[in-house]
Amino acid sequence: METSPMLAPVVVLVAWSLVMWLWLYATRIPAMRRAKTKLDPRLPPSELVGSLPPEVRWKADNYNHLMEQPTIFYAIALTLAVADMAAGDAGSGLNIILAWFYVILRIIHSLVQATVNIILLRFTIFMLASLCLVGLTWGAAKVVFGL
Repeated sequence: METSPMLAPVVVLVAWSLVMWLWLYATRIPAMRRAKTKLDPRLPPSELVGSLPPEVRWKADNYNHLMEQPTIFYAIALTLAVADMAAGDAGSGLNIILAWFYVILRIIHSLVQATVNIILLRFTIFMLASLCLVGLTWGAAKVVFGL
């Protein structure tokens, strides 16, 4: 059975999210040990990690960001993949280009946030990725609603 090319960017972004998850714990656990953080279940998470260096918290912040807007990407990309397998062409052309640009921009966003965290740069990358998502949504709307 042949699959839609639209599935590849979905798998890559999921894999990247897992890389960030590993990076988060690879930096957070040692930092919590150094800070002698007490794991008190009555404390909110922000208090548990509030004493950690910002460079450690940035990885967790980015992992959380990868659980937010990309969920819309997954829904649209999977919609296009299903439409592509049903009728063809929905997972190619501009749609696949936008999907790959979205994934690449989200990876760059992660690297910026997890390392230097320059907010204006991060915001610019986020906005460019969001525009890709708008384009993908329009592409899916054209396919689904016959526009």
